[in-house]
Amino acid sequence: MTDSIISWLSVNYIELIGAILGFVYIFLSIRQHIFTWPVGLITSALYVYVFLVSKFYADMLLQVYYVVVSIYGWYHWLKGNPKAEQQLKVSRTPRKLYLPLLGVSLALFLLFLFGLKYYTDSPVPFGDSLTTALSIVATWMLARKYLEHWLIWIFVDFFSAFLYGFKGLWPTVILFLVYTIMAALGYRSWKNDLKNAG
Repeated sequence: MTDSIISWLSVNYIELIGAILGFVYIFLSIRQHIFTWPVGLITSALYVYVFLVSKFYADMLLQVYYVVVSIYGWYHWLKGNPKAEQQLKVSRTPRKLYLPLLGVSLALFLLFLFGLKYYTDSPVPFGDSLTTALSIVATWMLARKYLEHWLIWIFVDFFSAFLYGFKGLWPTVILFLVYTIMAALGYRSWKNDLKNAG
């Protein structure tokens, strides 16, 4: 039993470290802590490798995007609103952004679906494309501290858990099920913060 655990850890240690850091990342995100971004950057860098090996190519590219957006989010959260000289506060997504965000999500989904279906050996092109497109939009919304990004994460995280189960990525399945619960808690926490600020 001990030998099989050690053997599994020796093969899956990068995924396990990424999953542990993922827990830290989501906790910091809910708390609106600035270390959300450096922890997220390291987590994403590890998952670039995990998803490459597992043939989740769109998710792999998503992790590269996360590395870049982590730098953007880190800067944006620190600088906040330069006119008010304060850190960025939680706000609702402006209605004028609903249609553009939906359009970007759909365009990204179709782009990834085409690429995965015709140019890779991805076993789950539809699911991988859907979660990747929505995750890109949700992460940008997180960087802007829009409350509704949590609602997107609740769906994406729950759906992703099933995809990763399909490939036997069990630490990641557990991570994403916890992400689903924590996204719901994050939504409630940010909503209360917004209400108290008003």
